[in-house]
Amino acid sequence: MSEQEIALSPTRPYLARAIYEWICDNQLTPYLLVDATQANTHVPVQYVKDGQIVLNIAPHAVHQFQMSNDAITFSARFGGVSQNIYVPLAAAMGVYAKENGEGLFFDPTEYDGIDTATHETIATPEAKAEPEKKRPSLRILD
Repeated sequence: MSEQEIALSPTRPYLARAIYEWICDNQLTPYLLVDATQANTHVPVQYVKDGQIVLNIAPHAVHQFQMSNDAITFSARFGGVSQNIYVPLAAAMGVYAKENGEGLFFDPTEYDGIDTATHETIATPEAKAEPEKKRPSLRILD
């Protein structure tokens, strides 16, 4: 199998878990920036602004928090009403600390060409052609 044929899983879930843990270990408040327009994203729409929502995912603010390779799920109170939240990792735009803004914002094209339901690469005419090599990119906030 050539290097082009090997489909690697996205790095986003691994980086999100690492940054979340780092923020919590430093007694800061982890915030999750979400693209609420992505398919299968379940967030309280009344708090969505410009297609995005920022969620406090601190351990004391959420219940049954789970961050898998596919999605971030938890329940939290919004306006005193408990709601179940489901954020596919493709909709997670970044994880950062409320207090100083440090964290990671993810490459918005990382999930392009990936069927998030099956994690299979979608064959498109462009994908069949010689794919251009993308350099990894991370954005660190100061």
